[in-house]
Amino acid sequence: MTTTRKTILESVPLGPRWPCLDPFLFCAHHDDTYPASNGEMGVQAVEFEGREMGSDFSAKDGFSMYHGEPIPGFPGHPHRGFETVTLVRKGRIDHADSLGAAARFGGGDVQWLTAGKGIQHSEMFPLLNSDKPNPLELFQIWLNLPAKNKMVEPHFTMFWNEQIPRVTFSDAAGKKTKVTVVAGALEGVDKTLPPPPESWASEAGSDVAIWTLELEPGARWTMPKAAGAETHRMLYFFQGKSMLVGGEAVKQHLAMHIDAHSDLELVNTGDDTVELLLLQGKPIGEAVSQYGPFVMNTQEEIMQAMQDYRRTQFGGWPWKDNDPVHGAEDRRFARYPGASEDDLPPVVATA
Repeated sequence: MTTTRKTILESVPLGPRWPCLDPFLFCAHHDDTYPASNGEMGVQAVEFEGREMGSDFSAKDGFSMYHGEPIPGFPGHPHRGFETVTLVRKGRIDHADSLGAAARFGGGDVQWLTAGKGIQHSEMFPLLNSDKPNPLELFQIWLNLPAKNKMVEPHFTMFWNEQIPRVTFSDAAGKKTKVTVVAGALEGVDKTLPPPPESWASEAGSDVAIWTLELEPGARWTMPKAAGAETHRMLYFFQGKSMLVGGEAVKQHLAMHIDAHSDLELVNTGDDTVELLLLQGKPIGEAVSQYGPFVMNTQEEIMQAMQDYRRTQFGGWPWKDNDPVHGAEDRRFARYPGASEDDLPPVVATA
């Protein structure tokens, strides 16, 4: 008897926070249509009506303030025991942290932050345009750390848009699929950017991949099977009207747990561009205990994290404000702990 292998093992409709599989913990898609600014990088005061400032995740009028006021974003807050990977598709993020690092990035840039034993950081969304809207779109992904690395020193990394590998595949009809490779190996990409040294993504055999895919109308592309026998693979269909995933019709935006151990044909069956996010990796396979921004292996370690934060503030906060922004000039830069700095052109194509 012949059995058919199921391609989509499980699926759920997409909301603002997307389900993940080990080694990933969390994925949020922030897609905000901020209006023109008030001239001081904040939202115009009239836009605050009907919002409960300080806990605004409402998406009222197409955007959220999160915890910022009047500049949207996330003022200073702690993390321990995992990593954040932030892919910015539109707009700008201002980063500041307890290491003394600072950055303004966006338009295809990626920040990879290893919290390790503890860090404070802020992520603010300055609205640089006072004469036109300020759209912001990003993914924030949480990647777990194994127990042996949960208390490593924090590490701040930038992957600039110009450095990130991208490869375009053409099918038999000449239709194109573009794959952006933030992490992981892919045929056609000679050299990928190295993840932080203590990341699970740097472990031999972890098979971690973070890709975004764009299929033009009618395009077909076969995603190669994962290298590892234990690899988990999640595929998020977040843009476009319809597609085929391993021959199965998908007509709504879904988070899909995919069979990682067979090649997977993707077909855009709509008349607009299909976009997807791929998160894959070998599971860490350890117990997870989480309390807000702390992710450890046991409840006792969570209690210790809370005590350590109250006692040390994870190195303190070297900034005058809890929500620092880095001026009104549309520039991209990073200042690393110590003296080194990257300075890049302000205008780049959206990833």
